[in-house]
Formats: sequence, C-alpha cells, structure tokens
Amino acid sequence: MRFAAYAALWVVVNASVCVPRIRGGDPRLQEITLPPGFRISVFAEGVANARAMCWGTRGTLFVGSRSEGVVHALLDTNADGQADAHHIVARGLNMPAGVAFRDGDLYVSAVDRILRLDSIEYRLENPPQPVVVCDDYPKDEHHGWKFIAFGPDGRLYVPVGAPCNNCLKEDSIYASITSLDPDGHDRRIVAHGVRNTVGFDWHPVTGELWFTDNGRDWLGDDSPDCELNRLDHPGQHFGYPFCHAGTISDPEFGQERPCTDFEPPAAKLGPHVAPLGMRFYSGEMFPVKYRHAIFIAEHGSWNRSTPIGYRVVAAFPQADGTAATEVFASGWLSGTRASGRPADVLVAPDGALLISDDASGRIYRVTYGE
Repeated sequence: MRFAAYAALWVVVNASVCVPRIRGGDPRLQEITLPPGFRISVFAEGVANARAMCWGTRGTLFVGSRSEGVVHALLDTNADGQADAHHIVARGLNMPAGVAFRDGDLYVSAVDRILRLDSIEYRLENPPQPVVVCDDYPKDEHHGWKFIAFGPDGRLYVPVGAPCNNCLKEDSIYASITSLDPDGHDRRIVAHGVRNTVGFDWHPVTGELWFTDNGRDWLGDDSPDCELNRLDHPGQHFGYPFCHAGTISDPEFGQERPCTDFEPPAAKLGPHVAPLGMRFYSGEMFPVKYRHAIFIAEHGSWNRSTPIGYRVVAAFPQADGTAATEVFASGWLSGTRASGRPADVLVAPDGALLISDDASGRIYRVTYGE
C-alpha cells in the first residue's frame, strides 16, 4: 500500500510525462553528431524493428526483432559498406530479439525458449526449421525479450528480466543473467538483482562480464539512473528490487535489505535512458582512445517529461572498476520528437561500428578516416 500510494502521487505530479513521437520519414544523417573524423552512413534499411545483431563466419549480419517476429540476414556482397542482400530466415517467433552465432549455427531467443537454425549461412534462401535448444524459461512477456551471446567459456548467456516494473518473485530465475551449455543443459544463474539487461559483453583482456541494466520506472523524472555493471564473479547481486543505481533504497522493498548489501554500478548512465545493446570496441579503425571502450545504445526514455537518451555513448573502463562516459553519437532526438531509437551496436570485421535502429528499421555504419 505504501508503494501504491507513492506511485499514484507521482503520476499526478508528473502528469506531463510524454512519449516522444517518431518523426515521419527517414532520419536525416546530417542530424547525427559524431566526434571529429567520424562519419555515419546507412548500411541497410527496411530491416523492420531491428534489434540485436551478430555476425556469422561467412560475413552474414543476423538481426533479431521484437515486434515483428522475424530474424533478418544481411549481406554486403561487394564490400561497399552497404548491404545488398536481405533474407528473412525465421518468421512467426515470439519476440526473437536476441541472436548469437556458434559453429555455423544461429541461436535465437524467443521469450521462454532458445532456438537454433543449423548451418544457416548455407541456407539463407531456404532456411531450416528451428530446432528447440531449451524451452523452460519463464513465459512472461513483460521484459521477456532477451539479448543472448556466447561467452569466452563457450556457454550461452541468457538474461531473464523482472516480469513487472518492480516486484520480488520467489523464483530466483527472475531478474537474473543465466548461462547454459550450447545444447541447452546445465543452466546456472550467473548474476542476481538485474532488472532487465538487454546487452552485455566481455572485456577483451580481463574476460569480465559487463552489462547494461534498465532502471525501474515511476520514481520521478530524475530517479533512478540506468546502469552499466561489471561482474567480478558468479553469484553477485546488483540490487533489484531492493536498491537502485547503488544508493536509492526502494520505497516498497528497501527496508528488507540495505544498498550496502549489493554491488554498485560501474557507471550511472542517466534516469530512464534505457541502455540496450553494448559492445567493447575490438577493431583497429577507430583512434586508440576507443580501444576496448564500451559503446552503448541508449534506446531513450518513454516515461519522462523531458525525453533523454536516443543516442550512443562511449564508456571507458577505469582501473578501479568504474567507467567514465561521454556521448559518442546523438541527433536522433530533437526536443520531444525522435527520428530513431538505437537498439544495439556491433563492431564490423573492418572495424566500423554498426548501430541498429528499431524505430526507423535501419542499420547505420560509423567509420573513421574513410
């Protein structure tokens, strides 16, 4: 009851909360601001609801979707920096946002299950029926879409978001990051207290897992910050639903456990910016400053009176385990009008950075010095 009253009061006080309108037509590239020496172009368009991305070994870019139920496959056959072949390799799936590639096969998340498309790069025009790897994840669709990736240990990492804005479930699988063998067995919980991560990657040198986390809603315009986190060892707890952004005790559950019980974020990214995909920069095209930096796609706020996010930021890991951040690419938001929503980032084999935009259906390509 305490929380219900608090939430109701917040809604009344913040009645001006709005969702930015997506502008009609295509986003204009000249509106996108980048550091000196960088340029942005369109790698592909018509990629409906483009979400998470991964590379195949034969140069295929696979792209998941959330609302479309399809998985895209893109090819740049003449290496001119633009995709010239577009295949749909899966249809009718339940929010197949996440894709991961291993040993010639494409793994796809679909809320309660992980699917596999075997030898997919040889079958783009006639894709196989998906094989069920496992089907025992929760069926909740609230925060049920999943970013997935294979770790350096060869295991598939799969998050399970909280099935709500803010709640405490008895089943420890909720608000976690899990890992399992590629055959779907031996599932383990790697991290607890993770409300909804839609992007993670491993440090190229230390092998540590870093991940974004979306902060809870309805605590006001400026609280709490979304997070960038670092996992030192399996089993760590990152606070949800007891504590948010390292220092904010939850009005409903905070009395049960103090913030000092949990891991603090490596960086606070801003309230409601909705950080999704993130990748360490592993290429050689960008200046040395960005070597092993983290690029983060901020999808943008939906319940804030003044929208923020709708950009890509760079985070620079520090020796003490924290990260310093700065804006890398912006311009998808003008006032309360948005022309796009960055959803994922991915380093291309040539060192360029790809950015998926699930609002415009585009994949952008950011290069340096070309």
